[in-house]
Amino acid sequence: MYAGLQELGVANGEDLKETLTNCTEPLKAIEQFQTENGVLLPSLQYALPFLDLHGTPRLEFHQSVFDELREKLLERVSAIALEGKVEERYKKLEDLLEKSFSLVKMPSIQPVVMCVMKHLPKVPEKKLKLVMADKDLYKACAVEVKRQIWQDNQALFGDEVSPLLKQYILEKENILFSNDISFLQNFFSPSPKTRRQGEVVQKLTQMIGKNVKLYDMVLQFLRTLFLRTRNVHYCTLRAELLMSLHDLEISEICTVDPCHKFTWCLDACIREKFVDNKRARELQGFLDGVKKGQEQVLGDLSMILCDPFAINTLALSTIRHLQDLVGQDTLPRESPDLLLLLRMLSLGQGAWDMIDSQVFKEPKMEAELITRFLPLLMSFVVDDHTFTVDQKLPSEEKGPIPYPSTVPEAFTKFLQENRIACEIGLYYILHITKQRNKNAFLRLLPALVETFSDLAFSDIFLHLLTGNLTLLSDEFALEEFCTSLFDGFFLTACSRKENVHRHVLRLLLHLHHKVAPAKLESLQKALEPTKQSGEAVKELYNQLSEKLELRKPSPAEVTEPPSMELPLPTVPTPASR
Repeated sequence: MYAGLQELGVANGEDLKETLTNCTEPLKAIEQFQTENGVLLPSLQYALPFLDLHGTPRLEFHQSVFDELREKLLERVSAIALEGKVEERYKKLEDLLEKSFSLVKMPSIQPVVMCVMKHLPKVPEKKLKLVMADKDLYKACAVEVKRQIWQDNQALFGDEVSPLLKQYILEKENILFSNDISFLQNFFSPSPKTRRQGEVVQKLTQMIGKNVKLYDMVLQFLRTLFLRTRNVHYCTLRAELLMSLHDLEISEICTVDPCHKFTWCLDACIREKFVDNKRARELQGFLDGVKKGQEQVLGDLSMILCDPFAINTLALSTIRHLQDLVGQDTLPRESPDLLLLLRMLSLGQGAWDMIDSQVFKEPKMEAELITRFLPLLMSFVVDDHTFTVDQKLPSEEKGPIPYPSTVPEAFTKFLQENRIACEIGLYYILHITKQRNKNAFLRLLPALVETFSDLAFSDIFLHLLTGNLTLLSDEFALEEFCTSLFDGFFLTACSRKENVHRHVLRLLLHLHHKVAPAKLESLQKALEPTKQSGEAVKELYNQLSEKLELRKPSPAEVTEPPSMELPLPTVPTPASR
């Protein structure tokens, strides 16, 4: 409590204890100690007895004076940090720190010492080491001081950042598995600026400040974790962090990050959920502007394009372009904007391979993706238009055109073997589901059972699909629809993929009242958790069981009504007479 006072020649509690132990007249010794160490103001000698008359303890008086002086001192330190020439102000602060640092462990003086260190751009290394070695001091010091400690201690900085990164991933997963299913509000609904206000992004932004070295460390953590886990949410955080610093106009970092302008432009596209012609040209300019010898920047650009929010925007824009091309009778290979979208999708989807291999080169686009797969998707759009028009014709003019029910083998093969084709194909299926196009959905659903890297069973796709399926809620009463969706798709993966099990239970929690009772009963049996199932699955299953139990009619309702038929009188047969 009194640490450091002796070094400054100020008496403390231990000195008083020693004086009282060795003196013959304790009262005189106390009076002398008060005179020597009290507030040396002549006028105060007359005021103190007045306070005594009011029953105000001397401790309370001295404490209030001390608190007031400390506040004035804190204000003065903050003022010194802003006035005069830079060299002079920092010299004053350094001198003040030298004089006061011995009191840093004294709780009442500590805030002043910490304030002095906070305003020093470079705290002497010796003092930084002393702060770092003491847990309580380290915890008490300002983030401005911690930055100076962290920039030379990557492991310590990693310990501070790690819980935040875990929290960030958990928050994203909680959104994907939320029980609130809606096509209006989903994972991609919040705007980029809203997302950047999240607790983790704001804390990391504050921890980094204007320190380029700390920013580079965080980026390195994100790259390492992305490589280790393949979790694309780290890519989202990489983009959000840069744009958060952009919002605060931290030019010290934004000007040295070669991805800044590209990310800024892409952020505007994500906000609109569409890449327009003007921004497409800007993005292309950034990609074409990567000079020889600077190819490493492609690794960072690919990570930013791997952000699910970027993929979502690029895929939605691709589907929209394809629809426009159908109306213009134009082939995909003749659309530069469409080819750029595919180029960026390819770069984003190849992020992990590029960073892992350290071969910074844009992935080569497969010609068949453009010449065969995209025209195939366009033919699906034409099939839908043809069928819709045919249905609107008067009955006498209708042709015998049933809706195509088979999936072209080429479509299934592309979804299995080509990552970009698979991504676009899945977004097309989300698009037709959102349009309530049951025929098209049931036609293409079998192709989702086997896809590239099981993308059709990824959390983001299933989150979006379950939301869009609420638009087809009335179809859940039909046996054929439920059999195709559950038996033909979901249940094929439930036993081997727990996330699929969770998404199916989420969907049924929302739409169980629409499903036919017999089908619901068989689904309940099929979805029963095993011993290996996680707590989340068991919890969802219990919630579903409770809801279904509440829907069952009570025994009183089930009892059969008394028979209204009267018994027939027995009539003797002629033979018995």
